[in-house]
Amino acid sequence: MSPNALIPSHRKPRRSASSRALRAGVTGGFLTLAVTGASVPANAMERPVSETQEMPTITTALATSATKSADAAQQVAFDYERQALQDNALAEAAKVAEKHKAEAVKKAKAEAAAKKKAAEARRAKEASQARASRSAVRTSLSAGTGNAATLVSFLKAQLGKAYVLGATGSSSYDCSGLTQAAFKQIGIDLPRVSQDQSTQGTQVGLGNLQVGDLLYWGSAGSAYHVAVYVGDGKFIGAQNPSTGIVERPLSYDMPTGAVRVL
Repeated sequence: MSPNALIPSHRKPRRSASSRALRAGVTGGFLTLAVTGASVPANAMERPVSETQEMPTITTALATSATKSADAAQQVAFDYERQALQDNALAEAAKVAEKHKAEAVKKAKAEAAAKKKAAEARRAKEASQARASRSAVRTSLSAGTGNAATLVSFLKAQLGKAYVLGATGSSSYDCSGLTQAAFKQIGIDLPRVSQDQSTQGTQVGLGNLQVGDLLYWGSAGSAYHVAVYVGDGKFIGAQNPSTGIVERPLSYDMPTGAVRVL
């Protein structure tokens, strides 16, 4: 026996042929395990030299990123929907505003037209009152004295008498026969027919009449009817066979013109 046979060896035991080496690595978010053997049993010859197992792992960062992406997508969708609602609301508000504006413009125009019409009516009324006032003043100044008073007094005395074509008094007259007889009372000789009477004296405007002015209908020189202005917006004349001699307001039959012969 060798003297060293019983002395235990101090050398490190050799690794077994079946020992394994473990290598681990992380690639692309997967954990990879590789197991290799120094020797392969006979019954495992068809198996690959290395075996790899991949297991998906979701890190906290990936989960947070996915959550944020979902939230962002949801927020974008919400923003689009909110914007669409706002656009629709603005469009409706614009339509309503335009309608109200059109109604306001229409109302303003109607009110302006009404005010204008009222102002015109007021001015017309004031002008009419002014004319009536001037006429009353002239009547008061002239009707009570002199030739105008005599003329009016004669004409009023003929009221109710008959109209007869060609008559010159004293129980009936035609229009020019009455005016001729009336002016004769104050020493003024008028032509016999209305056409000639309408060119006597001085032409005056209907807005500036005085008591005793001779009124005519038709044009000067070819008038077909005459009467006498007696003040207060009235005239006396032999109108027609139906009415006889009457007193009427100027509005009853507005004359065409007037001449002043006094």
